[in-house]
Amino acid sequence: MIERADKLKGEVCGLFEACKNVVEKLDLVDVLQRLGIDHHFQEQIATTLSIIHNQRDEFNSSDLHEVSLRFRLLRQHGFWVPADEFDRFKLEDGSFIDSIANDPKGLLSLYNAANLLTHNNEGALEEALMFARRHLELIQSSLKSPLADQVARALKIPLPRTLKRVEAVSYMQEYSVEQRYNPAILELAKLDFNLLQRLHQKELKTISQWWKDLSEDVGLEYVRDRIVECYFWAYSMYYEQEYARARMILVRLFMLTSLLDDTYDDHATLEESRDLTKAIERWDENNISFLPEYMKKFFLKVTRNFEEFEDELEPHEKYRVAYVRKAFQLISKSYLQEAEWSHHEYIPSFKDHVNVSAVSAGGQVMCVGSLVGMGDIATKEAFEWAIGHTDAIRASGEVSRFMDDMADFKVFH
Repeated sequence: MIERADKLKGEVCGLFEACKNVVEKLDLVDVLQRLGIDHHFQEQIATTLSIIHNQRDEFNSSDLHEVSLRFRLLRQHGFWVPADEFDRFKLEDGSFIDSIANDPKGLLSLYNAANLLTHNNEGALEEALMFARRHLELIQSSLKSPLADQVARALKIPLPRTLKRVEAVSYMQEYSVEQRYNPAILELAKLDFNLLQRLHQKELKTISQWWKDLSEDVGLEYVRDRIVECYFWAYSMYYEQEYARARMILVRLFMLTSLLDDTYDDHATLEESRDLTKAIERWDENNISFLPEYMKKFFLKVTRNFEEFEDELEPHEKYRVAYVRKAFQLISKSYLQEAEWSHHEYIPSFKDHVNVSAVSAGGQVMCVGSLVGMGDIATKEAFEWAIGHTDAIRASGEVSRFMDDMADFKVFH
């Protein structure tokens, strides 16, 4: 399978040169991304899109799908494209021309493209998003597969935000009936998916055994068994083989954080919670005599795992563990603050609640943790940014917290 896949990679590489025009190049990049094999052709894709971006004046298509596809792919890869690209489909009063309402493929592409808007200063894209969504919902029932299935998925989760592995599984079935279908591409996608799935299954087996050993050593009857869920989180962030180390570090950090959360929420007394926070802040295995026995075992397992993280890193990467330790200490403080509020039946102000729960939601510790095993792509500046509770990190925590709170509200009310 590996030998066959390598041969097919060579064939697919040749397709970049064989493309006759910009639209064919865009279609090729889009297919590779949606099938989840773009990670094999990063250099070719970057070069292709850079050329397309620099040749803006030569792209004068009047096709909504083509314009939207170019917009989405360029923005996804960090090339700035202004929202006025869609002015060609508008009347003088700023409204969209009626004819595009009858172009379902174009509307879907516009919808997916507009989801890459930057908030507060791109009202035109917000209007495009609402326009496309409204008309897609109106015509959805009259569409046929595979377009009907693609529209249904996009209305639930827009393409730029969907999980790439999930999209790959769905799109493999749909791609075989498209006009741009290339058997070599589809065969490579299936081989690559199966090879990676084999790796992922081995990783899940390893991490399940790690969790079983940890649970037996510490005695964690009160903890949620979230090992598959947490592996899925890490796997959905990066599924590629080159990020195997990063994935395995992140899933263990996920589980240790989940274990910490459950300890504060469901098991520890308030005094024990205070002592655990103190121990995590000191991070000293020789000074934990004040902890109850089960917490001693837990704390030692945490520190041992952080040592293992460091052992898995190259000498010039070992500094990274200090950042993830700092993030772990910060989230433990947020868990303690929530425990204090709960114990004293204190209802904080919304502002105070968000300040604490945006950290306890785990966005910061996971953003830091996701970088630890990523190789040279993760710089010290990236770690400083992630630990600094910047706007993006805070927003990640807020979104996670609000979604979690809304889900709980629906369950319990």
